[in-house]
Amino acid sequence: MADSPVTPGNTSAGTLAERLGRSPDAKLVIISCDDLGSCHAANVGVFRALRDGLATCASLMVPAPWSLHAAGEARADDDLGVHLTLNAEHAVYRWGPITHAPSLQSGEGGFPRNLGDLWEHADPDEVRRELRAQVDRALAWGLDVTHLAPHLTAITLRPEFFDVYLDLAVDYQLPIRLPSTVSTEQAGFPFRQLAIDEGIVFPDHFDHDWRAGSRERVHEAVGSLRPGVTEIHVQPAVDTPEVRALTASAQGWIDDLELVTTDPLLPRLLDEQGAELIGYRELRTAMRDG
Repeated sequence: MADSPVTPGNTSAGTLAERLGRSPDAKLVIISCDDLGSCHAANVGVFRALRDGLATCASLMVPAPWSLHAAGEARADDDLGVHLTLNAEHAVYRWGPITHAPSLQSGEGGFPRNLGDLWEHADPDEVRRELRAQVDRALAWGLDVTHLAPHLTAITLRPEFFDVYLDLAVDYQLPIRLPSTVSTEQAGFPFRQLAIDEGIVFPDHFDHDWRAGSRERVHEAVGSLRPGVTEIHVQPAVDTPEVRALTASAQGWIDDLELVTTDPLLPRLLDEQGAELIGYRELRTAMRDG
């Protein structure tokens, strides 16, 4: 069972909600879209979720094949972070590092497919160079980067890589995603407290659950909201032959888009909870204002 999350709000500065100008019992919800840039279907789906649906932010997989297209489609007011990427998990769809990083290459080309392979072989210095390059490239493409969120939580729960995560957050003054459903004891180190000590802002609540298809999880999360900032992630995509050939999880992604654009229950649940939708840009402002 997870311990009670320790957040930047649990300080003399007041709760995170108060730092955002709300009451301490406010229920603030970030609906974030992962894997922008992974494929064309994801790009279309994510931007539709942001502009026509309830999604409030997204994160860009800079090394992925369709990332430049996504950057070109982005608008100035889109709330976009960097989805720090060190894995390429699909069977026949590959991408790899944008720096010279031999320890981040699998034997078949591209990033390792799974976290075990990554953690066993990745050199922390190469991880640091690669992830810094990903953020710098997003900035060079003109994105107003609002936050950092690791793909597959690859660097969140390993101490040698978490240092890289924190250093990037400090150097670029960006809020980060941290799970609230993983305890300090389960992780083996006090990752939330380390972020607090560095002045890094992160949502109070985030469910560490990566199953494809989010409808049941999202309905349950919104129906049981607690005070504070809750991040809820989805992975929207439009229905195309490309995305169905890419992964057996495609139907879950397609349903995620329907969930945040046409589902009648989700807005009703948000309204019943008195929830307010926000993005990561507000967290970035609060963090930079100190």
